[in-house]
Amino acid sequence: MYKILIVEDDMVIAESMKKSLCQWNYETEYIKDFKDVTAQFIKFDPHLVLLDISLPFFNGYHWCSEIRKISSVPIIFISSMSDNMNVIMAVNMGGDDFIAKPFDLNILVAKVQALLRRTYSFGGKMDIIEHKGIVLNLSSAVLEYENKKIELSKNEFKILQILFENIGKAISRDDIMTRLWESDSYIDDNTLTVNVTRLRKKLADEGIYDLVKTKKGIGYMVE
Repeated sequence: MYKILIVEDDMVIAESMKKSLCQWNYETEYIKDFKDVTAQFIKFDPHLVLLDISLPFFNGYHWCSEIRKISSVPIIFISSMSDNMNVIMAVNMGGDDFIAKPFDLNILVAKVQALLRRTYSFGGKMDIIEHKGIVLNLSSAVLEYENKKIELSKNEFKILQILFENIGKAISRDDIMTRLWESDSYIDDNTLTVNVTRLRKKLADEGIYDLVKTKKGIGYMVE
């Protein structure tokens, strides 16, 4: 199920957008505390963001810039400030589309569906996976955290990718080994243990603790 985060100051509009999107089975939440949108973005980990420009404390351009530091998730700006200058600025700041207020909810849903389709369908997955401020770059096999790049071995990267693709779900050791075999990394049970131990140490050295958890009798998971 796709997750959509609404960053909209008008709670009536936010609630109507949420209701409409939920009817299409999108898991949708909207921001209620605008002091730290980034923290709530990281916690919810959405597939798409609907972002207004006029917001309390900081405007939508600020939050778009902050989100772009950690994620390439698609962002649709929604605003009554729909003059050419604001539309151009929204795109230049990293926005993927712009919807002018007032708008028809059917148009909103259609644009959301089209952007999700372009971003995630037909194998067109994004090149990064972000979780709690930790960014796994799938194209470069590099982990990024607090503006630091952490180099991973082939097996370490693959193990973390498997766990990041299944956040909140315990993955058995057998399943992980099977995935590694599919990528021509023929490892046994002992080698998997060594790889996980090295990965945990590498993460801890960079200040990332208890990311990869052991589920006794099952395998590993990232929560």
